[in-house]
Parts: sequence; C-alpha cells; structure tokens
Amino acid sequence: MMTPEGLFTVACPTYPEIRLALMQGGRVRRWLLEVAPDAVHIATEGPLGFAARSAALRAGLRFTTSYHTQFPQYLSARYPIPECLSYRLLRRFHGAASRTMVGTEQVRRELRRRGFRHLVQWGRGVDTELFRPRSDVRLPYPGPILVCVGRVAVEKGVADFCRAPVAGTKIVVGDGPLLADLRRRYPSVVFTGFRYGEDLARLIAGADCLVFPSRTDTFGLVMLEGMAAGLPVAAYPVTGPVDVVREGVTGCLRTDLGAAIEAALRLDRRACREQALEYRWENATRQFLDNLVDARGVVSCATRRVGAAVPHADGRRPG
Repeated sequence: MMTPEGLFTVACPTYPEIRLALMQGGRVRRWLLEVAPDAVHIATEGPLGFAARSAALRAGLRFTTSYHTQFPQYLSARYPIPECLSYRLLRRFHGAASRTMVGTEQVRRELRRRGFRHLVQWGRGVDTELFRPRSDVRLPYPGPILVCVGRVAVEKGVADFCRAPVAGTKIVVGDGPLLADLRRRYPSVVFTGFRYGEDLARLIAGADCLVFPSRTDTFGLVMLEGMAAGLPVAAYPVTGPVDVVREGVTGCLRTDLGAAIEAALRLDRRACREQALEYRWENATRQFLDNLVDARGVVSCATRRVGAAVPHADGRRPG
C-alpha cells in the first residue's frame, strides 16, 4: 500500500488531524514501476489518489476506485461551493477507472443518476468478536444511554444528536473541529474523545441505542458495530441508514431524530446482533477481490486470485 505515511504532508484545512500528501506524482510513478502490480486500486480522491490516477494512466494501467465519502455535501457545508462542481470533478476522477466500488445500492443509484459509470457494489464487514453484547458492562450514567460515534464535525450532524429532546444520557465518542464548541453548548452531554479497540467496543456495548445523525455518509460502518453489540440504531432516512437498517427490526429511521430514538429503544436487541452477523469480513473481502481488474488487461483478477498470499513463479508476491 502507498499511504501518506512517511511522505511530505500538510494539514487539511479545517481538519488539521488529517494529513494530505502533496506533490508526490514522481514518487507514485516510480513506486508503480517498482511494484509492477497485478491490480491497482485507488481508495480515495485525495491528492495521493489523484497522483496515483495520473501515474496509472501514464503507465497504461487499468485501475479501480472506490467512493466512500460524500465530498460535495461536505464541502458545501463549509464553503459556498456548488455541489454540481464537486460532482463534476468526481465524475472526471472516477470516470477513468474500469470500475468504481460503492458501499450500497442507494449510493449506486444516486451516482448513476449523476452520470457516474461502471459502478459495482462493495459491502462492508464488522468484527463481531470485538463488537458483541457484554452483560458485564455497566456505564455509570442514568439510562437510557444513547451513544453517537464518529468525527465531531458539521457534516456528521452531531449537534442534532446533542439537542434531541430525549431523556437519559447522551455520549459522543470522537474528536473533531466542533468538539470544543459542542462541549460548551451542551454541558450535559458526555464527550469522551477518541476511543479505540476494546475500549470502544465496551463503551458501545454499555449503551442502549446507537444514534447515527449523519445525513452525508455513504454507509456508516459504526451502525454495524452498534448492531453487533446488540444496539438498535436511530437515524435519519437518508443514504447509508436506509441500506443498513431494517426499519422497525434493527433500527428506526425518522426525519425527527428524537422520535427515531424513542422508537428504536423499544426494539429487540437480539435481532440487531443477528443482522450484524450477516456482515462478515470474508464476504466483503471476496467481493472486493472479484471487483478488481487486471492492471494490464490480460485476464480477470478474479481468475488469477489477486490478493492471495501466493508467490509468483519468480518468487515475487502479488503487488
């Protein structure tokens, strides 16, 4: 993998914790020649992704991309940038790919409507061993305990969660540019900052409902993590939740977030766990491998089992 780690980076405007690797075109081209990959997948539309796109095109390599983030909505929430201009740039970026992987059918329909082509689905997985019901966890707050996990930023709708008129304790897990402001405005809300691994899994398991207030996500993996711990989900009826939540069974989707929370708290937690067990990492990985294309267009990657830990005849491992 090539990532910004170890490269020259600058802080992303409004998100200093996100580092952007700039002016890396030459390095990416040399890396592609050295690795001689069987397949090339570009994960994001950031500066490194654009450099990889350019390098692959110059080298005559086919590649796949994935669409994870609603950048047009994110940008318009911060700056006066029309969404149509952002979508035009994204169409150009992904238009050169042999396939663009999307998380849900809803996202595929939306992007197709906006002129994107070669769209295929790539689902998600959840660690159902880490995220699981835990009867021994008791959080020291009055119930019901409502938890919201994610970046504390305007596009995530965290403020909607904080002001929802519901009883109990609200917990926000995460960090971001709005954290200090929301802490000041909502002193009754518990803000934990970042949590990882076992610590995060135990905190989620100790709650009664996972609230997902974002209107801009393409999937929302944390909803699966909450379900795996036996939590029903409360969210808006928008892209992401409409493909993940089974209405009235594993969660409730309402235009009124408070009403969604009240309804979700009445659901059977066992059904939530059962749905999460359907999202295994093995299934997501197999789907990803099947979506790859041969970088030189000789044979399909699925046939060559790209990604398997099997050396080539000359001893090289797959690129």
